[in-house]
Amino acid sequence: MGDFLLSVTSYLTGIRLPYFTWSDIVEILLIAFFVYEFMLWIRNTRAYSLLKGILIVLAFIFIAFLLKMNTILWLVTNMAGYAITAVLIIFQPELRKALEELGHKKIVSSIIPFDSGNKEEDGYFSDKTINEIVRASFEMGAVKTGALIVIEEETILNEYARTGIYLDSLVSSQLLINIFEHNTPLHDGAIVIRGDRIVAATCYLPLSDNMALNKNLGTRHRAGVGISEVSDSFTIIVSEETGNVSVAKQGKLDVALTKDELKERLKKEQNATPENAKRKKIIWKGWGKNEKKSDE
Repeated sequence: MGDFLLSVTSYLTGIRLPYFTWSDIVEILLIAFFVYEFMLWIRNTRAYSLLKGILIVLAFIFIAFLLKMNTILWLVTNMAGYAITAVLIIFQPELRKALEELGHKKIVSSIIPFDSGNKEEDGYFSDKTINEIVRASFEMGAVKTGALIVIEEETILNEYARTGIYLDSLVSSQLLINIFEHNTPLHDGAIVIRGDRIVAATCYLPLSDNMALNKNLGTRHRAGVGISEVSDSFTIIVSEETGNVSVAKQGKLDVALTKDELKERLKKEQNATPENAKRKKIIWKGWGKNEKKSDE
């Protein structure tokens, strides 16, 4: 027993732990953070199924290596470069979405101040705008008038606003109802709201290709989810078939909200840290000015 303890002690004393510096610890934490975020991203996208397929292929290659199947290993070695290119092409939509989500992380904006100036303290929009949107949404739902209302937050939506008709109008329930009224010139498409004003109407939005969405949902709901997948916007959808009021945020759709629930969700979005007001005002006015010049 004494010899065993002596040998264990001798072995342990011979172990030399690596020397760690603060930079090494920070590096390990950063790698762990990015690996964790990568795993969460993979789990919540279509890439998860593709990743399982890639793991099966890698397991097959490992078995070929153990069994010394030289022909298969030669093929794998010569096709490795093409395989990497193919993976990048296959995962292109998911990689783009991951980079967009990384840009939306508040940790990035806190480390790298992309915007200058002071932040607003009143939120993205006023209480009056919330009340007008809620009133209009449920009045349209009561008569089954379809509507698609996109509320802009950090991500500037000029790319989609340009597909519609420039308005620059104060948000009011009467105007919202009139825009989406059947057989009116502006009822088709979505409206984009920035702050307390309607930027544009009849805007075209990207459709979501999320296969998990209910098959009974129409184009309006898929467009609402689609814009929430490519931006941090908050979208309100009023169903023309059922009159239900739903919301889409970060690719998730919540169906058939009550008036109080919608108001609570809007309050939550209002209290989020907003974009620099002055910067957004300059971008907005510049865009509107260019649109008017192009119309002339």
